Amino acid sequence: MSNIHKTAIIEDGAVIGENVTIGPFTIIGSQVTIGEGTTVGSNTVIEGKTTIGKNNRIFSHAALGTIPQDLKFDGEDVELIIGDNNTIREFTLFNPGTKGGGSITKIGDNNLFMGYVHVAHDVIIGNNCVFANVATLAGHVEIDDNVVIGGLTPIHQFCKIGSHVMVGGGSVVTQDIPPYCLAEGNKAILRGLNLNGLRRRFERDVINDVKKAYKDIFESGQPISDVADKIIASNANEHVLALANFVKNTKRGIPFNRK
Repeated sequence: MSNIHKTAIIEDGAVIGENVTIGPFTIIGSQVTIGEGTTVGSNTVIEGKTTIGKNNRIFSHAALGTIPQDLKFDGEDVELIIGDNNTIREFTLFNPGTKGGGSITKIGDNNLFMGYVHVAHDVIIGNNCVFANVATLAGHVEIDDNVVIGGLTPIHQFCKIGSHVMVGGGSVVTQDIPPYCLAEGNKAILRGLNLNGLRRRFERDVINDVKKAYKDIFESGQPISDVADKIIASNANEHVLALANFVKNTKRGIPFNRK
């Protein structure tokens, strides 16, 4: 049985799972689906075609599924999908997709969104990520798994952040950040590998292989695409290949100090 406060407004058509808690003065729109075990704090607004999975914790004054902040939006059928076990703190703002970006904003599982985080239209986020206070993701940003974004950090539209990346607080990200890397600054540039994060998850030989690939690509002075081609042709390590393929496929370029 769900626990819905008497002052909450649940519009006809909304689907509320088992053991869902909804706090006072919260508004749930008619196209919203909330999975079992999720808690929604007071004064929260969830509207639009928004699907929320199981066991999420949504704190007060969050706004989820409100229309995109895109002047081209004209009322199209768009969607926000949130997975399981996410923590969504106070005053966060998540928008659905737009027709021009695939119509879906999608968030995976086990992520932490601290206060005032903004997830704009057509953003795709993986699993096990942390977004510190006032991290701001513009439209069409892609974030892979196990990423940490420091507080007060904006990420430019269409940027892609690879897995296991750490972006320092107060950075301004305007280009793609490859997997396993540490980036920081205004504008953010690569500062090396995210070694603390890698040591928590990988064996030393894997880290050493990624270190060598990083040095070959970004510190040899050769064109990074050419080095990535050589690595792809000669290396079987999946993590090294992930780094090299990211470099080959970047759309916005990679910010690093050229030798």
